[in-house]
Amino acid sequence: VQLQASGGGLVQAGGSLRLSCAASGRRIGSAHMGWFRQAPGKEREFVAAITWRTNTYYADSVKGRFTISRDNTKKMVYLQMNSLRPEDTAVYYCAAGYSDTLRDQSTYGYWGQGTQVTVSS
Repeated sequence: VQLQASGGGLVQAGGSLRLSCAASGRRIGSAHMGWFRQAPGKEREFVAAITWRTNTYYADSVKGRFTISRDNTKKMVYLQMNSLRPEDTAVYYCAAGYSDTLRDQSTYGYWGQGTQVTVSS
């Protein structure tokens, strides 16, 4: 499995961005997919996840503002981010895994390279 994230950029507070993650590999359709982020000086943290059955999970800090989705026919995963805040500034990573502990980074054996999101106040 290989992953490539894109769609980051600079946006003003209150704005929106959509991140995309292009996946390749034969087993990607059965993988759980997650988005994590790492802000400067902080540890990487869980943002959102979607199972292969399309059940979704969110960190409390983004619930109601971010939406994760997937298109298995295109092997794509998306993170729609609305009402962005300066504290959302981070490098965002997409990840794929096959265990059910979706908020745990160790679940994910495959990671993309990250895409920078910067939210100005």
